[in-house]
Amino acid sequence: MAKYLPYRATTSSGNQFDFKFPLHAETAAPVTVANLLSAVLEALDREIRLIGQVGNGDVLQALAMALTVRTRMLPGDAVQLETLVRELVQSAMAAPVTPAASNLPPAGDRNVH
Repeated sequence: MAKYLPYRATTSSGNQFDFKFPLHAETAAPVTVANLLSAVLEALDREIRLIGQVGNGDVLQALAMALTVRTRMLPGDAVQLETLVRELVQSAMAAPVTPAASNLPPAGDRNVH
C-alpha cells in the first residue's frame, strides 16, 4: 500500500497549500522527511528575507543545484542515484496540491516566497 506525506506550506503572504506527497517505498522515516522539508523551506525564506527581491527562477535554479550537489556527494553508482532523484522529483511534482480557499488570487499582488 502506498504511503503519503501530507504537508501544508504557507507563503510569506499567508497563502496556504496542502500537498499529499507520495513517499518512496523505501522511505525509512516520514517524520524526518517532513522535518527536513520544513527546514529547507524555512532556510530559503530566511535567506530571501535577508537578500530582498529574488526571482522565482533563481530560487528554483539554486534548489536544482543544491539537489545535484547533495546527490553527487552520496556514495554509489552515479547513474542509479540520478535515476532515483529524477523519479523522486517527478513523483513530488505529480503530488496533489490544494490551495486554501482564502488564498489571494494568482493575479493578485503578492510575494510568493
